[in-house]
Amino acid sequence: MPLQDITARIAKAEQAANRSEGSVKLIAVSKVQPDERVEAVLEQGHRCFGENRVQEAAGKWPGFMERFDGIDLHLIGPLQTNKARQAMELCHAIHSVDRPKLAKTLARLAQELGKCPDLFVQVNTGEEEQKAGVMPANADGFIAECRAFDLPIQGLMCIPPVDEEPALHFALLAKIAERNGLKGLSMGMSSDFESAIALGATHVRVGSAIFGERVRPQG
Repeated sequence: MPLQDITARIAKAEQAANRSEGSVKLIAVSKVQPDERVEAVLEQGHRCFGENRVQEAAGKWPGFMERFDGIDLHLIGPLQTNKARQAMELCHAIHSVDRPKLAKTLARLAQELGKCPDLFVQVNTGEEEQKAGVMPANADGFIAECRAFDLPIQGLMCIPPVDEEPALHFALLAKIAERNGLKGLSMGMSSDFESAIALGATHVRVGSAIFGERVRPQG
């Protein structure tokens, strides 16, 4: 689906939810996509992209950043502490802050680097064992801990379970954000971003609907 179709659907969803035009940021999820597909989207003027892995982002984006101004790169996948410095130097936002050890590392690096990307706390709204994210019951305490480290927490992120109604998870995330005074809500993907916008999403993460199915390396 062309990029302009996605942006039109976002605008329509904003309008339906009585939200101002442009209140939702579209993160084009470029993980495991060939460079030519990413370049085609850049050529259309889009600048906000999401990557899952620091290593892949580091191999792909410095070259694009030299050629295209204003790229806004978001890390949306799990972050290992040993990759935190690289992530902070490369990315403008990190959506997967989910444990005290990582929060402490980011705080130390922010002091060293004199800067810090926008940060989102990932909440495991489905309480799935295999999935990253702080449990909903522990979210308030963890947000407070991050703030005590002086981290710039902008909002929350979730990835609902594939077999459950995503709106229930979006509503839960919005409730946690509201009681903690957080404005940012990173939620909604290719199949459900309109529902997420209706429930307050400020960032939607859309990959396959823009780029087509992912292409994994051979071998």
